[in-house]
Amino acid sequence: MDSRNPSFLSRSGKLEPNALPLYNRGRVLPGVTFEFFRFRFRFRALDALFFPPGKSTNVLRGAFGTLLRDTATPAEYARLFRPGTALGASPSGLADWPRPFVFRASHLDGLPVARNGGFFVDVHVFDLHTPVLPHFRTAFGQLAVQGMGPGRGRAELVGVDQLDLEDHAAPAGDGLRGPTAISLDPEPNPAGRVRVRFLTPTELKAAGRLAEQPEFPVLFGRLRDRISTLRSLYGAGPLDLDFRGMTARAAQVRMLACQLVWVNLERKSGRTGEVHPLGGFTGEAEYQGELAEFLPFLRAARWVGVGRQTVWGKGDLRVLP
Repeated sequence: MDSRNPSFLSRSGKLEPNALPLYNRGRVLPGVTFEFFRFRFRFRALDALFFPPGKSTNVLRGAFGTLLRDTATPAEYARLFRPGTALGASPSGLADWPRPFVFRASHLDGLPVARNGGFFVDVHVFDLHTPVLPHFRTAFGQLAVQGMGPGRGRAELVGVDQLDLEDHAAPAGDGLRGPTAISLDPEPNPAGRVRVRFLTPTELKAAGRLAEQPEFPVLFGRLRDRISTLRSLYGAGPLDLDFRGMTARAAQVRMLACQLVWVNLERKSGRTGEVHPLGGFTGEAEYQGELAEFLPFLRAARWVGVGRQTVWGKGDLRVLP
C-alpha cells in the first residue's frame, strides 16, 4: 500500500465508499465503531510561557484559530473552524456543525514553561474525508513567529506524533496509519453500576436549559447524539442504533450519588472583545442500572467530549473502575 495514500482515501483524499478499514492497534473491529485520529504536537518554548489555570486549551484554541485564518484558504478555514457557516445544514438538519476536532491540553493548566522547556498538546481529529494534519502543522508552526496568549509567548513546533488508544506514538510523517477505532457495541458482561469522573468543566443542556446535574438520560443522550453527528458529518456515516429503545432504557438508569464542584471561568475573544463563559461542573457521579450497552459511549467521551464547547477541552470524562 502506498503510505502517502492510505487505502481508505481516494487519490483526491476523499473517503472511498465502503472502504474504511476499522483499526484498533492493527485489529479489525466488528460491529458498530467510531473512528478518529489522535495527534500529539510537541513544542519547545522560545519564550517563558504560562498557561492560566483552566484556560490552557482556550489559549491554544484561540491561537490556532487566528493562525489557521492566516495560513489556510477561506474554504479550508471554514471547514475546520466554522463548518456550520459554510457547509450548510448537516444530514440531521443541524445548522451549527460541530468542529471536526477537539483539543486536549488540561494537563497544562497553571503550568509555567521555562524558555527552552518542552510541552505537548493532543488533538483528536474526526474528519476522515479530508486530510487536515497539514493545516494544523502549518498553523502551529507559526507559533514560533506570532506567539500565543496575552504575552504572545513563542513556541517552536518540534514534532508531531500519531497516537493509538494506549498513547503509543509513531512519527506522523507523509504517511499515516489508519484511524483508531473504538467499539460502540454493548459490553459482553452485565454491568450494574458505574462511576464517572468529569475531569474538565462540563455543561449539559436539557429541555433548552443547562442541567444542574448529569442525570443519566441527559448525559447519554448528549453523548450519543454527538458521536452520531460527528460520524455522519465526518466519518463512516450515521450510527445504526435503536435510538428510541436506547433512550427508553437510559431513562431507567438511576443516579446513586453525585459530588460536583462548579467552576466559574470565562474567556474574552481577542477578535470580537466579547466575554464567553468557560465554566461547568467537575467531580463524580455514580449510576445504577442495566449499563452494558451504555459503557462504550461513556468511555468514548474521553476522545470526543460531551456537552457544550468541547473544542475547548470541556466535557472530558473517565469511567472509573
